[in-house]
Amino acid sequence: MNNDWSPKSWRKKNALHMPNYTNDHELKKTLLDISKYPPLVFAGEARLLKQKLAEVSIGNAFLLQGGDCAESFADFHPDNIRDTFKVILQMAVVLTFGASCPVVKVGRIAGQFAKPRSSATEIINDIELESYKGDIINGIDFNEKDRNPDPKRLKQAYNQSAATLNLLRAFSQGGFANLSKIHQWNLNFVKDENATKFREISSRIDECLSFMEACGINGNSVRQLNETDFFTSHEALLLQYEEALTRVDSTSGKWYDVSAHMLWVGDRTKQIDGAHIEFLKGIENPIGIKVGPTTKTDELLKILDKLNPLNEPGKITLICRMGHEKVSGILPKIINKVHNSGKSVVWTCDPMHGNTIKSNTGFKTRPLKDIISEIQQFFQIHKTEGTYPGGVHLEMTGQDVTECMGGLQEITDEDLKNRYHTYCDPRLNASQSLELAFLLSDYLKDEKLFSKKSSNL
Repeated sequence: MNNDWSPKSWRKKNALHMPNYTNDHELKKTLLDISKYPPLVFAGEARLLKQKLAEVSIGNAFLLQGGDCAESFADFHPDNIRDTFKVILQMAVVLTFGASCPVVKVGRIAGQFAKPRSSATEIINDIELESYKGDIINGIDFNEKDRNPDPKRLKQAYNQSAATLNLLRAFSQGGFANLSKIHQWNLNFVKDENATKFREISSRIDECLSFMEACGINGNSVRQLNETDFFTSHEALLLQYEEALTRVDSTSGKWYDVSAHMLWVGDRTKQIDGAHIEFLKGIENPIGIKVGPTTKTDELLKILDKLNPLNEPGKITLICRMGHEKVSGILPKIINKVHNSGKSVVWTCDPMHGNTIKSNTGFKTRPLKDIISEIQQFFQIHKTEGTYPGGVHLEMTGQDVTECMGGLQEITDEDLKNRYHTYCDPRLNASQSLELAFLLSDYLKDEKLFSKKSSNL
């Protein structure tokens, strides 16, 4: 345990992108109440995720991290949770079956409520109010009451996260993830080529299970076929909330943030002497670091030393978000320096945040072709550098939305208005997510073959 660290030591540092609460008394009372609430996740679960990420770091598994851009209170519904979980399961099966590779499944869920914004305020019709910063902080409607940061929202976020985790645990451990029920995972609105290809995989898995049954191996008695491990993650942005949910683990005596299994620090808040890095350096959870076009490699190496001084495998995931036009010119140098320094990291690709554009109809969107281009380049760069492309980080949903252009559904600029429901950034829908999974499966298969050939030379 860090003797010079406590869950509140971040308060001595400069904290960017934090809300200004006007009712300090209510905020303190709310945080005190939350500090007495049960943990949302357990230290042992975070340790298990770290072990699985250690396997990813050496090329023995693949990380699939995905979910909402920002969870909302209004869209909180068991069907939405189920459908997002279902799509992640579908994608994981495609990757596992196609590339013969274990997949570590991490959701952007049960806590992804706060969002950093490029501007602290927003002006409409000469009225200036706080920007919308996520439902845990304020409301999206443009009026003074909703936009004023409200401490009561912290408790609502906690309660929604607890309910979401309860349902996710039921889905992952209660039989819903049983591979013998794989045909039930299809979403009604996915009727294109992706659905057909997934049904083919489902049928082949059914054949394998029937063969095992005939050989005397009961699939229901094999945990890996009947259940799945599913982990949660979110950006550690609202540090008051994270502090209130940071506890000492009774079995190890170490600090864990029990709001999620994995936390990440964003590109806007990863100042080496800032409050967010100060907070994250003291917890034992796996940590993600967003790596963008402005990232300075020397500073990144110092951050890695600060967050992972023992160079522990599985502790750090570097989430690279460059944009398809910039990734080939920036990422190779970063990979080269980090790799040559001997740092143990998981390399993942976030192809969403660097590829956001404004459509001709005024909607913020992300063309699927640009997302695919960045992923392709990410894999090729790692092949050239001799390193392992360990995963993807996607903003996606199980809902039938039209927010990202392209794909087999051929969502056009004009189609965006049909079902554009996001509170913040555009998300892939289920069909687009599956389309990416099939492409990733091919890339990963090629990567495994390339690695195998290289090791035999």
